Amino acid sequence: MNAEKLKKMAESVRTGGKGSVRRKKKAIHKTTTTDDKRLQNTLKRLGVNTIPAIEEVNLFKDNGTVIHFTNPKVQASIAANTYVISGHAETKKLQDLLPGIINQLGPDNLDALKKVAQDQQFPGGSKGGAADDDDDDDMPELVDNFEATANK
Repeated sequence: MNAEKLKKMAESVRTGGKGSVRRKKKAIHKTTTTDDKRLQNTLKRLGVNTIPAIEEVNLFKDNGTVIHFTNPKVQASIAANTYVISGHAETKKLQDLLPGIINQLGPDNLDALKKVAQDQQFPGGSKGGAADDDDDDDMPELVDNFEATANK
């Protein structure tokens, strides 16, 4: 065997510098499936049961956004106070989900709902006040007597 080739092969398996011990075994990296199996075993130990027939799950955040799961896999262990929601999640704004989500809103989300309603009423950012009093001047005065016409 060639000495250079042998030296090159020896360098490729060293973990440190010259004079260090060679690796006995190549390190095998764990895959994500191993982590998933460990998670499932831990959940099984907690006594988690699958809850069937849940169509959507919404997690409300403080900044007015919602983490929305459609057709998730929901597992719960009430004794361990543990809930597991897995599936495809989307982060959406509260107003994107609004018509169908109102019955899910609690007192914590009331401020976010008020803010959305205010933005819908006044999209330009101007809120009520002295500016509304000036709008009365723009209306034309009544010229005819409409009550007399209605009584005929």
